[in-house]
Amino acid sequence: MNRIHKKLQEDKKLLSIYFTAGYPKLEDTVPVLEKLQESGVDMVEIGLPFSDPLADGPTIQESSTAALKNGMTTKLLFEQLKDIRKKIHIPLIIMGYFNPMMQYGIEDFCKECKNIGIDGLIIPDLPLAEYNTHYRSTFEKNGLINVFLITPQTSELRIRAIDEASDGFIYMVSSASVTGSTSGFGDTQESYFERINSYQLKNPQVVGFGIKDKDTFDKATQYAKGAIIGSAFIKMITEEGIEGIEGFVNKVHQ
Repeated sequence: MNRIHKKLQEDKKLLSIYFTAGYPKLEDTVPVLEKLQESGVDMVEIGLPFSDPLADGPTIQESSTAALKNGMTTKLLFEQLKDIRKKIHIPLIIMGYFNPMMQYGIEDFCKECKNIGIDGLIIPDLPLAEYNTHYRSTFEKNGLINVFLITPQTSELRIRAIDEASDGFIYMVSSASVTGSTSGFGDTQESYFERINSYQLKNPQVVGFGIKDKDTFDKATQYAKGAIIGSAFIKMITEEGIEGIEGFVNKVHQ
C-alpha cells in the first residue's frame, strides 16, 4: 500500500510541510527531511525549484531562485534522495511544474521516483485531460499518486471529475491567490470549505495556501483531513535555519 494511503487512514489531522529542495543551502535537502520527520510531521512536499512558478508567491519564488542559484537540478535532487528510504518512512511527495519533468523525460522521471520511494506528485500545471490521456498509466505503473488542486473557483463538475481521477487526496487551495498571500480564514473560505465538504467526495481533502500557525491549521482541518504549510515554513527556515524546525512544528501541531 502506498504510504499516502496508509497515512490518510490514521485517525488524526495531518500536517504536511512544503519546502524547496536545495534551500537554504544546496546540501540541506536531506537534513530538512530528517528534522521534519523527527518533529512529527505527517507528510512532506519536496519542492522542485523552477524559474517560472505559476502558483507560488514571493517567499517560495525567492527560495526557488536561491535553490537554482545554489545549483539544484532534477538530476541532483534524485542523487540527494537516492538512499532516503533508509532514513525517512513518512510519505514524500515531489511538487513541481511539468516543464522540468518533461525535460527529464516523464517515463524516466516516474521510474526514478519509484526507485527512490517517492509516493506522489503535485503538478499544478498538468491538466486533468492531459493526465488521463497521456500520463496516468505511467504514474500508476510506478506507484505514484497524482494530487490535483482545486480552488474556490473550480466548478462542481470539475471537482467531481478530479475526485474520480484521484486516488489519494485532493489539494484544496484555500483562496484564489498565490501561496503566502492570505492571512487567516474569513467567511468566504469557511463557506468554500463547507461547500466542498457537502459534496461528500471519495478522496479526502488537504488544505493549502494560507496555513501558517496553529490557529489556521485548526480552522482548515475542521473541514479537511489535513493542512499544508509552505510559505510560513520557508520564512522561518530563512530566518532561523534547520535549527528552528522542531519549534515551528511543535507550535502548529501540539
